[in-house]
Amino acid sequence: MTAAAEKTAPAPQRPAFGTVLAPLMAVATYQNGRWGQAEVRPVGPLELSPAAHVLHYASTCFEGFKAFRHADGSVHVFRMARHIERMRQSARQLVLPQPDAAQLAEMVTTVIARCRDSVPEAPGALYLRPLLIGTTANIGAAATPASEAMLLVLASPVWDYFAGGMKPLRILVDDVNTRSTAQMGMVKTGGNYAAALGPTLAARAEAQVDQVLFCPGGEVQETGAANFLLLREGALLTRSLDGTFLHGVTRDSLLTLARDQGFKVEERVFTVAEMLEWAKTGEAALSGTAAVLAGVGTLIHRGSEHRVGSGEVGAVTRALRAQLVAIQQGTAPDRHGWLTRIAG
Repeated sequence: MTAAAEKTAPAPQRPAFGTVLAPLMAVATYQNGRWGQAEVRPVGPLELSPAAHVLHYASTCFEGFKAFRHADGSVHVFRMARHIERMRQSARQLVLPQPDAAQLAEMVTTVIARCRDSVPEAPGALYLRPLLIGTTANIGAAATPASEAMLLVLASPVWDYFAGGMKPLRILVDDVNTRSTAQMGMVKTGGNYAAALGPTLAARAEAQVDQVLFCPGGEVQETGAANFLLLREGALLTRSLDGTFLHGVTRDSLLTLARDQGFKVEERVFTVAEMLEWAKTGEAALSGTAAVLAGVGTLIHRGSEHRVGSGEVGAVTRALRAQLVAIQQGTAPDRHGWLTRIAG
């Protein structure tokens, strides 16, 4: 291949997010009222009874966060303690044995350290997926919590979510249905994602949208997989925290950065009508671990399309995302102590 051809050759296509696993995982089991010692072993199939509680009664929760390789070669995990506490909260809501915070932190850091070669250079990252499942073998335990459980930590190298450039999202506004039940919305459990999948796929087929924004009773909540923010220069509006939707760690980080810059940050209930009025001159975005902050270009409500601002990803959205990514990747100061350095 000539030098000219090398310059114009397209970058190699990366695997889809989450489809590649690092070679090792950490596993711990809960029996007889206590957690056993964790072990690190090659990623492989799990031995699980067909009567396991998780298979029949959905006793499972998980987390998702990232570790980043900095320019000096060091590796840092972002907001691990906050994610661990949220997982313990999910376990309490599901009446599962709570992971020990110190043990889970050690499992996470050990997997990262042992899989250090799997951490991509920026803008890639190593995605961490702790998973908790009820393993009690009893198909008659619909009204009984799991007394046995398994805790795993998987890792997956992931690359730039916006490798092809940031594109404005099309969002269908559903002002009738809910993503989850009122008491379970704040739990990071697979059932909530399964419940949102059918409406999301139907909306994609009918309106060529990327996501559904659930707004039961006309009050804005969240999409099937991300929190929702309204932005404009110096101002940010998002739904106040309650039990109906996930308390996003990325959401919290972005709100903190906005307050640091003197933004007027409002966390309160607001309506679809208020959102559509804001969208005429402002910005809208979805926040989550994978994309950090993804701009919304179009909101579709009851058959009518409403352009958000210019219809492109807004300047405030881009700037706020860049600031958080810079902290994660070590090119901006970590003033809030969000990064934990992995030894080695």
